[in-house]
Amino acid sequence: MPAENMHIKEAVCIHTRKVYDSCKDKDCLDDLRVYPTRCSQAIIDRAINVKCRKVELLWVYIDVEPVSFNRGFYTVDVKYFYKVTGDAFCGVGRPQEFTGLATHDKRVILFGSEGNARVFSSILTPGENDQQLMTRTNMPIAVVEVVDPICLGMKLVEVCNCPRTYDADLNELPVAIANNFNDDLVMGDSEKRVLVTLGQFSIIKLERDTQLLIPAFDFCVPEKECVSSSEDNPCDLFRRIEFPVDEFFPPQREEFEAGAGNRQRGGCGR
Repeated sequence: MPAENMHIKEAVCIHTRKVYDSCKDKDCLDDLRVYPTRCSQAIIDRAINVKCRKVELLWVYIDVEPVSFNRGFYTVDVKYFYKVTGDAFCGVGRPQEFTGLATHDKRVILFGSEGNARVFSSILTPGENDQQLMTRTNMPIAVVEVVDPICLGMKLVEVCNCPRTYDADLNELPVAIANNFNDDLVMGDSEKRVLVTLGQFSIIKLERDTQLLIPAFDFCVPEKECVSSSEDNPCDLFRRIEFPVDEFFPPQREEFEAGAGNRQRGGCGR
């Protein structure tokens, strides 16, 4: 919309979440123990070397508790669950793939303010009566934003050479996490263990529901028409699709960096 046409029509009140405090981290998670599946542990016990193939962040558990000696501040406990896939070299043959679970705990303290209001809201469940939700606490809401971790290294160690680490109780592992593995995980004694080092970028925020008064320019009416294929000639839609030149000819380094710079300039720091 041209600048001359962007006139404020009214001030409207919206219900949204306001960020009260946030922090960003670049963590190097050194020597996390990998809890392999039973089949993978048998492969690791025969291995003479290991190499990291990929690491997938499965889930992040978040817990918020008030700081008793500092009003308005809260501890945010974060637990990361990673699915680690690696290659084990057992001799002159081809490497064998193994998988396992790695976890990492993190705690930060952020300001989340205080609130004494009890909030009620309703939700419609199809096929059932419209019920009131349980009373919401006045605790702030923690949000964790992460990108895929970077695998920085992996090593194979004898049990007697392992650093002293706390063996988590995997019996309480959430079902949604356990379902990502095709076998039970091994957490007890073993001849050899795998340790992985990860790089993790994260942003942790404390938010609260609030009402804000903002200027309104106009309703967000889409200007683009929906495109659908023709029943008579399904090739019509395909003809309107531009040829994917970049897929065949990836951009040069200068073009790629220029494009990344433009995206950064168009972000929230604009």
